[in-house]
Parts: sequence; C-alpha cells; structure tokens
Amino acid sequence: MKVLVACEYSGRVRDAFRRHGHDAWSCDLLECEADSAWHYQGSVEKILDQGWDLMVAHPPCTHLAVSGSKHFPQKIADGRQQAALNFVRLLMNAPVDRWCIENPVSIISSAIRPPDQTIQPWEFGHEHQKTTCLWLKNLPRLKATKVVDRGEFVVTAGGNKLPAWYSIPPGPNRWKERSRTFQGIADAMGQQWGNRSLPVCMEQGLLFA
Repeated sequence: MKVLVACEYSGRVRDAFRRHGHDAWSCDLLECEADSAWHYQGSVEKILDQGWDLMVAHPPCTHLAVSGSKHFPQKIADGRQQAALNFVRLLMNAPVDRWCIENPVSIISSAIRPPDQTIQPWEFGHEHQKTTCLWLKNLPRLKATKVVDRGEFVVTAGGNKLPAWYSIPPGPNRWKERSRTFQGIADAMGQQWGNRSLPVCMEQGLLFA
C-alpha cells in the first residue's frame, strides 16, 4: 500500500508501516526526527491527492483538546478553533479510501462526529494513561497488544491529579514530548492495518461538510 502519515515528524507510525513492506511517507511542517528519506516537509494539503491507499493523520490538537477548554472562548472569537476544525474536515474529506484521524479528547467529537474508538497507551505496553480518540474509515478498531499497569499519577500545585507523562516540565520541547505517538500504538497500527486483509472500501464521497 501507499501510506501517508500526516502531521508526523517522529516517523514512528510511518516506519511501523515500512517495516511491513509498504511505501509509507510522513509529512509535517517540521523536519523528521527519523530517516528523512521518506518524509515530505511541507503542507499536507499539497500531497493529499497523490493516490494514497491509507492515511493516518495526527492533526494539531492545540486549539481542539478539551484539556485547554479554558482558552476556548478566545480561540473561538479569533477563529483559531474554527480553522483547526476546518483542517480536520479537510483530512476527513481527502480522496483516500482508508483513514484514521487521531486526537486526544477534543471538540471534534461534538463539532464533527464522535470517535469510533478510544484507546490508552497501557493497552499497548506503556504504563501511561492518555485517552486517545480514533476516527476510522474502512479500518478495523485496533486491538490491545500488551495490557500493562496504568501508570502513576502526580498531583499538581493546584491540586489536579494528572498522568505522569502530562507533568513534563515546561520547556521549548514540551509539546513535542507530549505529542509523539507511543511506540506500542504505532507498532499496532503497522501490524494490524498493514499486515492483514482490510475491509472492502465504501464508495468515496464528501463525508463531512
């Protein structure tokens, strides 16, 4: 298959598919942290129509995730949230027969449609909690590969109880550390969607206006 992993700079999901023999490419505005030979650095809009068989997309969650809901009024007023939702709709309407859109718990669920599945890193070998939503087209739900302990929590100065991964100290790379796909989840995508027969595709058409 020809696989596009949109909005990925780590190369983790891309390389999981490449390990199963697929022509997989990552795309992001940032340079790739892994081998850049199969990375398109630029706007994904420019390559969406290049005959992809499958797309896994990680649209930026900065203006969508409910964890930042206290900033929603400002983001609605200045148009940032609407622009972020429009980008999600662009990905969902891409001319690709099979896709997965990945995001944390966000307003995509209410503004567009609920996710088809929610997963946790602890279902894929990582002792962490991070509710991750998957919107799927012509792809089966991911099956857990290695269920482990759910990991530790930390209590912030404000009294909030948060998963340990969330408490990474502030810094210029904090967002990058918190946005990478967990390796176990990336491996499951490559194994389960790239190493077995996939369902028959629905008729292609405009899905989300």
